[in-house]
Amino acid sequence: MRPDATGHSDPLVASGAPFVASGAPFPAATHTPQALSFVHRAGRWDLSRQARVVGILNVTPDSFSDGGRFLAPERAIAHAERMAEEGADAIDVGGQSTRPGGAGPVGADEEWARVGPVLEALAGRVGIPLSIDTYWGDVARRALDVGVAMVNDVSGLRVDPALADAAARAGAGLVLMHSRGAPAAMHARYEYEDLPGEIGVALAAAAGEAQRRGVARERIALDPGIGFSKRAEQSLEALRGLPRLTALGYPLYIGVSRKSFLGAWSGRPVGERLAAGLAVSVAAYALGARIFRTHDVRETRDALRAAEAVLAPATETESAESRA
Repeated sequence: MRPDATGHSDPLVASGAPFVASGAPFPAATHTPQALSFVHRAGRWDLSRQARVVGILNVTPDSFSDGGRFLAPERAIAHAERMAEEGADAIDVGGQSTRPGGAGPVGADEEWARVGPVLEALAGRVGIPLSIDTYWGDVARRALDVGVAMVNDVSGLRVDPALADAAARAGAGLVLMHSRGAPAAMHARYEYEDLPGEIGVALAAAAGEAQRRGVARERIALDPGIGFSKRAEQSLEALRGLPRLTALGYPLYIGVSRKSFLGAWSGRPVGERLAAGLAVSVAAYALGARIFRTHDVRETRDALRAAEAVLAPATETESAESRA
């Protein structure tokens, strides 16, 4: 078991040797749409021709991009309604800032105090599924009781595996993200011998654990964790490795919106990273990603529709139906 930058070993990274040890080649990048879907409590997303866009709603005082702007429930609700109008397929609500250099993690009770009133107000109001961004099983359970459709766990079940139990009981969708280290150390410097392979090992192990706890395979999506436990150049390496992750057979969920790795090579501050983020999102779509978490819903949706028109053109029958 190889130690990480904090001197501790990550059991998920050490557990799934077949992904990298078999020596089998992984498929090259393809522009053919994956015949995949993602099932959550509110329905099924057909991802074979249309990518999905998840709007970010941070109910935190210190998020890297919009910290504090939507901490008040009424402002959070207005922003969620705006993203729904812009074409979001879901809203991901989080009360825990995971930005580099942030104030550090908060406990489940404080996190729920931030997100609970917003989720309760939004349930049944915005007309699209809600997602809870948490690694605490208790927060996930309470959010599911309110009616959220999916759970987004940035720890990939490393912090609280019981989160998968709550998702399974509710029949919710579950997004498992790659990261390393304890919550306070997710942005430490880590070294990898084969980054895409090690991401795949960890995510395959997490998905296996979720299924052992009762989450159906069709309800799981995987996120390579761009910007988490990865320096800027490592985030780019993870993106280039997306075709290898498609071999696992799960939908790929990705978030690059306004992240620091975009600024590392563009030199742009947070508020000026839209163009870079859209370019990377389109590249990620071409490499196999199908669900995109973003602050900029309208722009991301338009960019993906354009990418789909080029890379996955509609059939003659579909074109005729759209003109009818």
